[in-house]
Amino acid sequence: MVQKKQADYIINSIIGPNTSLNGDIDTGGFTRVDGSIRGNVSAKGRVIVGERARMKGDLSGTAITVGGVVFGNIIAEESLVLLSTGLVLGDIITRRIQVDDGSIIHGRISVCHDEESWVKTLTEHHDAQGIKSKLPVFAKNQLQ
Repeated sequence: MVQKKQADYIINSIIGPNTSLNGDIDTGGFTRVDGSIRGNVSAKGRVIVGERARMKGDLSGTAITVGGVVFGNIIAEESLVLLSTGLVLGDIITRRIQVDDGSIIHGRISVCHDEESWVKTLTEHHDAQGIKSKLPVFAKNQLQ
């Protein structure tokens, strides 16, 4: 059990302050973002978005701390901490949330305390995202 807890704090992936990435990222552990990402980030561990970080895409992980800007939806399996320097322009789904004074959220927040509401909320979110992803294709086909 101790090894599991130590593994939660060992950083596996770092996106440095002068780094800019385009594309989706899947990581297997603790991830720290201090640079700029245009794409979705899916981590199987903790995620820290530093104060100077800028992200345009969805973000998921176990415990997420946001100090920078996330323009996308966030799914935090355990918890989300939004620091005073943090800005989220998107929906948030989590089991626990801490929002510091001065932070900004523009979107819906769903805090699920039990497994049933967690599964229901995630299912509804994924269904809505699937519909949204098909809208441009549908609209384009209707115009032709």
